[in-house]
Amino acid sequence: MIPLPVFSLIDAVLSLYSVVVLVSVIMSWLIGFNVINRHNQFVDMVWRFATALTEPALKHIRRVIPYIGGLDISPIVLLLGVYFLREMNWWLAARLAMK
Repeated sequence: MIPLPVFSLIDAVLSLYSVVVLVSVIMSWLIGFNVINRHNQFVDMVWRFATALTEPALKHIRRVIPYIGGLDISPIVLLLGVYFLREMNWWLAARLAMK
């Protein structure tokens, strides 16, 4: 039997990943509209970190779902997938706790 703190850890990791996806999306907008500049060392470091974490998953989603009218909805699909994984995580935890 898997202890309940393992499910809490999985949920925390998935929650942090959701935040990284949101940071990546917001930063892409801010960089695109020249609100922030990637020549700033801190901005570039955060951008590279967020991109390194999100692009592997987004790349696979973009293969299936192309841009729609110039809009990239792959981050929305990724966030929905993370939400689904979090719900399945807690469903499994509840099922195991009942046994």
